Amino acid sequence: MKLQDLDVIVTAPPAPGWGGRYWILVKVTTDTGITGWGECYASSVGPDAMTHVIRDVFERHMAGENPENIELMFRRAYSSGFTQRPDLTVMGAFSGLEIACWDILGKDRGRPVHALLGGRMNERIRAYTYLYPLPQHDMTAFWTSPGMAAEAAAQKVSEGYTALKFDPAGPYTLRGGHMPAMSDISLSVAFCKAIREAVGDKADLLFGTHGQFTTAGAIRLGQALEPYSPLWFEEPTPPDNIEDMARVARSVRIPVATGERMTTKSEFAAVLRAGAAEILQPALGRAGGIWEMKKVAAIAEVFNAQMAPHLYAGPVEWAANIHLAASIPNILLLETIETPFHDQLIKGSIRVENGFVTPPDAPGLGIDVDEALARAHPFTGSDLHLNMQQAPCDYAKGNAFAGGSPPIVE
Repeated sequence: MKLQDLDVIVTAPPAPGWGGRYWILVKVTTDTGITGWGECYASSVGPDAMTHVIRDVFERHMAGENPENIELMFRRAYSSGFTQRPDLTVMGAFSGLEIACWDILGKDRGRPVHALLGGRMNERIRAYTYLYPLPQHDMTAFWTSPGMAAEAAAQKVSEGYTALKFDPAGPYTLRGGHMPAMSDISLSVAFCKAIREAVGDKADLLFGTHGQFTTAGAIRLGQALEPYSPLWFEEPTPPDNIEDMARVARSVRIPVATGERMTTKSEFAAVLRAGAAEILQPALGRAGGIWEMKKVAAIAEVFNAQMAPHLYAGPVEWAANIHLAASIPNILLLETIETPFHDQLIKGSIRVENGFVTPPDAPGLGIDVDEALARAHPFTGSDLHLNMQQAPCDYAKGNAFAGGSPPIVE
């Protein structure tokens, strides 16, 4: 069996677009007619350019190869151009293609992917959700309203969720780390207080940030949140400042989580060595794929750290996250996004039930991709999947989080 054909589909979820402005799906077919699906998490270039990168990686390192040889293909891509170091764009391309290889292998053998990764360790996986506006909420006002967030939290707990993520901490800007505005600290405390009062001890609070603070600013904010006992303080400083993140971890009595913007075991191992985080959040469509993150999970075991796969993408990456989570002993949480489009794109083949996900037993990733639906929603914009704000933090008028990505300013 050899990898033969590649098709790349860039699909745009309908507004409000939770999960990003577009998802890059890859469809890989073997010479025996087996099709595998993968998803490349958005990289630092637009989808047109990324499509060319994906094709180059496939044709250069994978076409004509047996899909079993994942380790070999990874080493080819990782070493390409005399690099042998983490490359976000190349690994973003390879990761989605690697996921498709696992889908192919599972279908060829009639087994779910997790059965090929050492078997099922977890019968059910605890899921968490971001807090999004309820139908009665004003979309703009929601992001700075502790009361609305508390209502959304209570609703999600009633649906069975036991962990809730939110991010009221102000802008993430291209300028790097900043000192949070006092109003942003106060608003963050108000969110934690209102949500904790709404859910009591029925759910963990997951405090999300996006690497937007200086070390001192992250420590100030984190210490202000300690009375509400969040389960994690997510990416408090820029992800490349590992020693600075370790200083935050030593200074704040909240576990630090990170990994959304990291790729390959070399970056995750550096985090663990430095004591910068105890919870790793790889995005499998960017971090090197399923096999590479299986290695990271094993490394994390040695450091008594846990895994919480990240998701701000579509349901194909989610399926890959689920199979990894099913196969490892140190899974903490699994991020989920529930929208009609996520569900329809995989024809309801995996769902959250009462706050947990049951890994599928169907062959491969266990999903039935609606290819026609994906093609019926092409991305026609010119922006990136996610952006960082150019304007600095506003210390006079306050700041508002935009619910997954700053708005496009024409």
